[in-house]
Amino acid sequence: MKTAARSRGRIDREFGLLFVVMLTIAAGNTALQSVLPALGRSLRVPDSAVAAAFSVSALLWVIAAPFWARRSDRHGRRAMILLGVGGFCVSLLVCGVFLAAGINGWIGGTTAFVCFILGRLIYGTFGSAAPPAVQALVAGNTTRAERTKALTLLGSAFGLGTILGPTIAPFLVLGTIAGVEIGLSGPAFLFALFGLGVWVAVRRLLPNDLHPDRATHGAANAYPSIGGQSGGASIVAAIEPTVEQHAEQVGYRDPRIRAWLIAGLVSGHGQAMTGQAIGFLVIDRLHLAPAEALQPTGIVLMIGALAALLVQWGIIPNLDLRPRAMMLVGLAIAAVGCALTGVATSLYTIACAYALASVGFGFTRPAFTAGASLAVGHDAQGSVAGKVTSVNGAAFVLGPSIGVGLYEAQHALPYLVAGAAMMALFGYAWVRLREQ
Repeated sequence: MKTAARSRGRIDREFGLLFVVMLTIAAGNTALQSVLPALGRSLRVPDSAVAAAFSVSALLWVIAAPFWARRSDRHGRRAMILLGVGGFCVSLLVCGVFLAAGINGWIGGTTAFVCFILGRLIYGTFGSAAPPAVQALVAGNTTRAERTKALTLLGSAFGLGTILGPTIAPFLVLGTIAGVEIGLSGPAFLFALFGLGVWVAVRRLLPNDLHPDRATHGAANAYPSIGGQSGGASIVAAIEPTVEQHAEQVGYRDPRIRAWLIAGLVSGHGQAMTGQAIGFLVIDRLHLAPAEALQPTGIVLMIGALAALLVQWGIIPNLDLRPRAMMLVGLAIAAVGCALTGVATSLYTIACAYALASVGFGFTRPAFTAGASLAVGHDAQGSVAGKVTSVNGAAFVLGPSIGVGLYEAQHALPYLVAGAAMMALFGYAWVRLREQ
């Protein structure tokens, strides 16, 4: 009995450490996203370049995550977690160094931002190695009855990270250290330092698994971005067997899931467009200097993330809504919230309107995940979960650049376009989506 208790205590400590790994990766990424509009304006680079930095990173994440998920199965979880956290730290350090160089005038703003994008490439390529390995390690240390609950709790770390990152980012802006102005690059340096502490903890406390349990595996996670709450597809993919002779492979154009994937792709782009432009909207609508915009931007993003999590953790579990109903309700709310955000002129109205839009997107993301899953049988669950995860990630590849490009043309445009797209998608969903 004592041996079992000690084993359970060790597993609980390992789970806590792995939870911190997921939380750190998500919080560090969204913290940097929340300060980047102000950084871009202070360095006098185009707003579209800011969005492109994260679009490129998201693209590499989508490409690299499945590769690391497979490599985690073959070469051990701990090694992949160390690689992912190490890539996270190096990326933020590179970003911080070149942003600080731009702030101090050692290099031009454009040069600083090009080098910043190189740092983001490191994050997209290597940061995606950790989440699949973390999933696989948790799955291997839990029984099948415990696995879904444990992986769901683990996935909530990304949601918490989207709250914590923007919330604490304004407090991480530093002054002058040893004659060097750190300023808005402070969050990058401090999250790199925190990530290093997590890397050391993983290195020292996580057992080396030279022979990983091949009955469990990791799955590619969607890119951790502002407003990008988990829809649960990666959890399904992690639970389903990696290889089975009777496993069914489902294509993107399969008529059973096609409408659901289209709904997820369009609504995901609306969410990414509005989330990426919100920092610029706060600066321009409130007529703030870049450094003064961090706290109000953090407030808006925090309220939006809390609203989405309230829906997914509080409202949906207590409502007996089918996926089609969730999708329709979410699209209607998101359309209104997006339109109101586009015309809001004060911090209060921007925060309330963006929270309303986030409530709507909080319904649509799990709706299309559940709808696609219910549309197929058990043997196709792993394949469909992979498709859903890739659609979630794809929305954050082009969505931010589209949103900021529209914003440069006219400040209200990304929100009005997103609202119109949600209404058009509402009509499509009403006709094409079917309850299972």
